[in-house]
Amino acid sequence: NLVIEDPKSGNVIIEEVEKIEGEARVNNRKGKLIFFYEWEIALKWTGHANGKEKEVKGKVEIPNLSEEHDDMKDVDVDVSLTTKGPEADILKEMLRVGVGAARIRECLTDYLSALKNEYSSGVILPKKGTENGAVISDKNVNTANNTKSNLASAEKKLQSVNITSSAGVKIEVDDLRMEESMKCTGQELFNALTQKDMIQIFTGGPAKMADTAESGVTFEYLGGGISGKFLEVSPFTKIVQEWRLKSWPAGHHSTVEMTLKQTKEDTKLILVQKGVPVKEMESTRQGWHRYYFEAMKRSFGFGAMLF
Repeated sequence: NLVIEDPKSGNVIIEEVEKIEGEARVNNRKGKLIFFYEWEIALKWTGHANGKEKEVKGKVEIPNLSEEHDDMKDVDVDVSLTTKGPEADILKEMLRVGVGAARIRECLTDYLSALKNEYSSGVILPKKGTENGAVISDKNVNTANNTKSNLASAEKKLQSVNITSSAGVKIEVDDLRMEESMKCTGQELFNALTQKDMIQIFTGGPAKMADTAESGVTFEYLGGGISGKFLEVSPFTKIVQEWRLKSWPAGHHSTVEMTLKQTKEDTKLILVQKGVPVKEMESTRQGWHRYYFEAMKRSFGFGAMLF
């Protein structure tokens, strides 16, 4: 769920690692660890061009990630489209040569660092008198199963980063992505998330905010348990907030982006939350379900059929 945003083009979410195949080896030469690796990677992505509602889908393929490349800029990043149209072409270029390409290569650099750390752990350098160049390891790094296990661990490391809060506390954070279907119109769901009187109904208590949300409006819900500020309010389609739980380290805020997509049957709420403390990830996810999604369905009938 890597999110790539370009103010000039739009935003893309890397949703799935479709394929990662290859091998990695580590050898010891005169007491020095030497790494050899060759990977073929395929990623699935979705995105939206600025000002466009049409969802674009495609793939990113890295056909040869290996130790042959001294500079990550030399690694080929191929972008293909499942969706056609001008919106798709804009996002394709962003991923191929723009901000997206730079972000992907940055992740590949981090990925290799995590991969090397993973493979080198448990490796025992040969003692004097043992076979030259041999490495004894408690892992068989050439087996497919262990390779997948190590890669999964490395991928997880890539998704979380360490930041320092305004209070000077170091925090490990990650991104949260959720999707919920509501049996209502986009306008009804938007109003429930931005109108003070409706927020007070589904949260079951007073909300400290203006009567109607707009950019710059601060808020407090659930007795101060949730607080933040509206950063962007696009009628019926998008809401962006600075958002925090009271239990989080002092001064630390996440960024929440809620995208509303109305269909014939319902309205999809796609939530992307950046900067969630890893230790609070599960409680935050449960909180969205309990205090937002389920509460709105229960209070306004958004869980019932639209017609």
